[in-house]
Amino acid sequence: MAKHVGVKLPEDLNAIIKSERIVCILATFSEKGMPHTTPIQCVYPKGSESILMTIHKDHTGYHNMVWQKKVMLCFLEEGNIAYSILGRAGVVRAPSLIHPLMNVVRIDIIDIKSDRSVLTRVESGVKWTYTSSEAEELTKALMGELKELARTL
Repeated sequence: MAKHVGVKLPEDLNAIIKSERIVCILATFSEKGMPHTTPIQCVYPKGSESILMTIHKDHTGYHNMVWQKKVMLCFLEEGNIAYSILGRAGVVRAPSLIHPLMNVVRIDIIDIKSDRSVLTRVESGVKWTYTSSEAEELTKALMGELKELARTL
């Protein structure tokens, strides 16, 4: 059963997001009510009540969040990290200073629930590697932009 933990990022989740090695699942709905999920790698906390992310400007998830505003983010990672965040999305920078096709979005947290189960334990999250040195360079630059915005926004 889900346990509501409030509107501030728990320390364990905040730490794993700052590690820059997590993938969260963004869930949105279209204007026609169709659900849509998207894995997002470039996420960074802005304080304890917001999360910054980058997403392609033409991605369905981006268009849905601009229209709908409300989104869900799901985080699963080793150490039994299992949280879902309900948030309100707002575009912070379009386009990103790093890449003209990427936009920066801020998710203001409305509610966080712990999805830890009494029956099972999350032993590992999504593991990933870069597809090329260019992809690594781009991702690291986008993460740098998010970190800078987290400090100055």
